[in-house]
Amino acid sequence: MAATIRIQRERFDTAAESAKLTRGRTDIGAVVTFTGICRGAEDGAPLKALTLEYYPGMAEAEIARHVDDAQARWPLLGVTVIHRHGRMEPGEDIVLVVTASSHRQAAFEAASFIMDFLKTRAPFWKQVEQGDATAWVEATKADDAAAQRWVKKDAAE
Repeated sequence: MAATIRIQRERFDTAAESAKLTRGRTDIGAVVTFTGICRGAEDGAPLKALTLEYYPGMAEAEIARHVDDAQARWPLLGVTVIHRHGRMEPGEDIVLVVTASSHRQAAFEAASFIMDFLKTRAPFWKQVEQGDATAWVEATKADDAAAQRWVKKDAAE
């Protein structure tokens, strides 16, 4: 399986990344793309910007581990994960997950799985700017619950 994992400051082009993953391939029957975008508000308050920091080396390894886990669960033919770091303003893309498989269900589930673990396990830290104040933000209970559903599935198998 082809896998691309990048952490970068630069913006990315979702369509170009999807095309790169599928170019010349006739075995792929489904591609799912998820793009996380910086919202204009956090907890109901206007957001000026957010800054993402990460642990170099460890972040890439943790993402790769979850991509490997996804490949073990679903018949994937390709995965791309691009996560930005640095300061981003509302409307800017933050993260891209692209999954390719012969069938749609595997591509959908794998993309959801990878994104759930990116939100809760990958070593990224988010700081928000609201007005003149900045604050570090932790993963939400909803994010933890979304990741936990995959753990519960394992326990039932």
